Amino acid sequence: MALLGLCLAGPTAAGKSALALALAADRPLEIISVDSALVYRGLDIGTAKPGAAERAAVPHHLIDVIEPTEAYSAARFADDARRLAAEIRARGRLPLLVGGTLLYYRALRQGLHALPPAEPALRAQIEAEAAARGWPALHAELARADPATAARLAPADAQRIQRALEVLRASGRPLSAWLGDAPARADDAARWPLISLEPRSRAWLHERIAQRFDAMLAAGFVDEVRALRARGDLHPSLPALRCVGYRQAWQALERGDLAPLRDAGIAATRQLAKRQLTALRSIAPRHTIACDDAGALAAARALLRQHGAG
Repeated sequence: MALLGLCLAGPTAAGKSALALALAADRPLEIISVDSALVYRGLDIGTAKPGAAERAAVPHHLIDVIEPTEAYSAARFADDARRLAAEIRARGRLPLLVGGTLLYYRALRQGLHALPPAEPALRAQIEAEAAARGWPALHAELARADPATAARLAPADAQRIQRALEVLRASGRPLSAWLGDAPARADDAARWPLISLEPRSRAWLHERIAQRFDAMLAAGFVDEVRALRARGDLHPSLPALRCVGYRQAWQALERGDLAPLRDAGIAATRQLAKRQLTALRSIAPRHTIACDDAGALAAARALLRQHGAG
């Protein structure tokens, strides 16, 4: 069975980008970003976007493809990734998909359910209700209509509560019912083998998250968000501004109080990492590498050889 591409996943701050660049020293490859934040132009510091030197050393794809006013879907990612991977293979190189957006991997390897499309007007209505009543109240409303979906969402999980209510109101059918249908097109997951970087020590990952957020602050992250606010065409309900770190910085600037930003940003990033690890552990099959082990690179090289990509 022909390999279509190799996937390198893991929680935020696990060292995916550094490992990918190290693997690129061994054999010709090109990186396809699997990150829902890196697609946005102008979101650079807070997304830890690869710099010019890294992109010059190894070709990167699906970075800076849309404006933060636009939306980018998992379905579009799957189509783009398939096309790019075919082009990379035709150049005699290995497509290495790198990132932590697990929905994108699922779209590519398992297919997506045929959910109703987004409806901006309905989404805005739900946002207004949340502003007036709070997301926990909307979560309670969702629990009455779709208890299966509400049970797996936190009462403050604004993005997912909003989407579940949007689907329900647009179609009259609960999200859980839609997800019970067979997914649309899926490639054989075995043709996209997945390597998962997972730390043995949660404290190790927490320390890296704190170090990275401090580095972002030192690099001018607040000024970056300040410039985004000054554009005048962005608002905090856009998917781009819901990205971890950007949401907290935007709120801090709105309040005029930056003091809580560091703690809020680190806490939100930890929560993201926890969700990513939970999602990763539900994927089978996957090849797990302890990213806090000195032998992580050697283990990744061995897996590339195992899949005929070394």
